[in-house]
Amino acid sequence: MLLAIDIGNTRIKCAVFEQHTIIEHFVFEKELAEKKFKEILKSHPKITHGITSSVGKMEESVIKNLEKVIILEKINHQTKVPFQNLYATPTTLGIDRIVLAAGASLKFPNQNRLIIDAGTCITYDFVDSNNNYFGGAISPGLSLRLKALHNYTAKLPLLEAAYPENFIGNTTNEAILSGVVNGIFHEINGFIAQYSDKYEDLTIILTGGDAIFLAKNIKNTIFANSNFLLESLNELFIYAKNQND
Repeated sequence: MLLAIDIGNTRIKCAVFEQHTIIEHFVFEKELAEKKFKEILKSHPKITHGITSSVGKMEESVIKNLEKVIILEKINHQTKVPFQNLYATPTTLGIDRIVLAAGASLKFPNQNRLIIDAGTCITYDFVDSNNNYFGGAISPGLSLRLKALHNYTAKLPLLEAAYPENFIGNTTNEAILSGVVNGIFHEINGFIAQYSDKYEDLTIILTGGDAIFLAKNIKNTIFANSNFLLESLNELFIYAKNQND
């Protein structure tokens, strides 16, 4: 069994895999990492290996304690991946974006692929049908936009994400929701249209914490999978193992 670990800016997501199948999925705050990892390993004693990607900081002691129990692989910029990285500054490319591009390359072979990760930031990553990774875009995510309006103005309230009742907001709250939520819908649909105009047979993968919230109002046909990064970690582990056999 494999434990795939995604270390984000505020939370940790992880999943136990048996080959290509998720057995159990977990989400918890970083402060609970030590306790939660112990509970997971106790519940799944057949876990022998782990694979992790990180865009946030993690207590080194937590990682070291994990390494005492399982063989842990950390994805970095030297990790072998199933695509050619044509990013102009490859060592600045986020580890999460590398993992997503790898997962898209392995799970959707011989296709033009646009991966949209809707989390703290919204990232767009493009891999063509020949497995060339070109880059993409980064913009503020849903909660980040809502927080920015509250934190950088004197009177705008901090709202939770919700669908606006009308695109014409007739209260301050509705105007904020219309601007933020509909703005993201227009942004995503606009990026998809740009890529579709240039690349035929485009496969669109939507993932991240806000994937399900956003998927309902995206016009194009997409694969919405909030666990795609964890699945991509698992696929990358299997890919590396096959390369070494």
